[in-house]
Amino acid sequence: MRRMAFGCLLLLVAALSGCAGRFVDFAPDEEAIYEYPLDEVWPQVRTYFSSRGFVFREAPGGAQLETEWREEFMGSRIAAYWHRYLVVARPEGANHTKLIITRETRSANKALKAPGSELMWSVDGRTGDNPSGLGSDTAVRLAMQNVAGDNAVLGESQQSARDMVLEWKVFRNLSPLLMQHAKKSSESPDVVVTREDNIECGVPILGLGKLARPGNVVLLGELHGTQQVPHFVAQSACQVATQGIPVTVGLEIPAANQERLEAFLTSAGTEADWGKLMESPFWRSPYPDGRNSEGVVYLIDALRKLRGQGLDVNIFAFDQPALQGDAREEFMAGTVLKVAQKSPKRALLVLSANVHPRQVKGLPGAPDYRPMGLRLAGELSNVYSLDIAYNSGTAWVCAMTPDDKLDCGVKQTKGEDNGGRYFVQLFGGRNRHGYHGIFYVGAVTASLPAVYQGAEPAGSQQATVPGSAN
Repeated sequence: MRRMAFGCLLLLVAALSGCAGRFVDFAPDEEAIYEYPLDEVWPQVRTYFSSRGFVFREAPGGAQLETEWREEFMGSRIAAYWHRYLVVARPEGANHTKLIITRETRSANKALKAPGSELMWSVDGRTGDNPSGLGSDTAVRLAMQNVAGDNAVLGESQQSARDMVLEWKVFRNLSPLLMQHAKKSSESPDVVVTREDNIECGVPILGLGKLARPGNVVLLGELHGTQQVPHFVAQSACQVATQGIPVTVGLEIPAANQERLEAFLTSAGTEADWGKLMESPFWRSPYPDGRNSEGVVYLIDALRKLRGQGLDVNIFAFDQPALQGDAREEFMAGTVLKVAQKSPKRALLVLSANVHPRQVKGLPGAPDYRPMGLRLAGELSNVYSLDIAYNSGTAWVCAMTPDDKLDCGVKQTKGEDNGGRYFVQLFGGRNRHGYHGIFYVGAVTASLPAVYQGAEPAGSQQATVPGSAN
């Protein structure tokens, strides 16, 4: 019987506990290598994808397939997205095989949309001998824009990345089958992979698994009014929950909305369900500051969809806007503390403006100010604060004008480019601002208010001109 590679890292799930220290993140940084030749591995790979309902095309003469687009969160006008995979198997020395899986995601949401992506930055490809530019990148993209039918998936945004999480998932599923197959004669039929439910959570967020653990409270200090932050939290909740870790998301929404949130989370998402959620005055503020944006609605609906698929996700509201200063921080910290103490085995992802998660005393002009994060850290030992990091773009922001008026609209934001993939990075301690690290969401784009003037439904495109005050 052949042994599996990488020692204890590649043992079956039942034996993985002895290697847990090396899998501190949800996204492994080591490749899975099959100690079997390509001609034994590839048939099982094909069976794995076909048994899970994927339709795919294979490249002639090679171990390569591309799946058709597959929709997740079907029927949601906000949270729906599509994904497909490019799967390539390569020989890795004598009698070894490596599987490389690339995921491409397209979303109905604009969270992954890169600035300038509506433009075609590519060589035309048309020549006198080839007037249509057949085979050029431009021709392919034009064809995609003009094609009609079920195979045309033209989402608002897209993202591509290698998916090592799925590579390991396939490896752990196929390794015992390959071992069993090795015992059989070459005339025996292939082992059929049992179909199981698969929930897709987007491209793995690097570094997330180091913090999002049972009993940990992760405070995410955000920039209000972007598409990307709610999308980051939705993907995080999904990736945590699919690891078997119950997860609860906290939102900087007035606590008076708790019953509405809980009712919507367990609903079917009908128009009536949406109406009950959105009739709250919170969504109709005359000065929407980004906390009641379309992006936040996307996040709430994504959590509802995940719960409907059987994942253990929950939600809570922890703000009290009637309070100010220290009194408000105390209320917010007390609400989060109650949820954490009530559910000590859940991972908490708590989203708020980045002033609240700080774990140091004082603010400019208020040296005695004690933020929510500092208060929680005094009560719990497992509170981690992350500040937002992003590339330049836009956000829906409310700011005071020189004549002391509140101006809300789309504003330019300046950040630093660290690539297009979400990640979490720790500092190795707490910095002078009271943060343990950052969470990076790429280039940001503004998320407009979900409801305008208290009239249009959530996600309505009947909006006022972007950048104008409400």
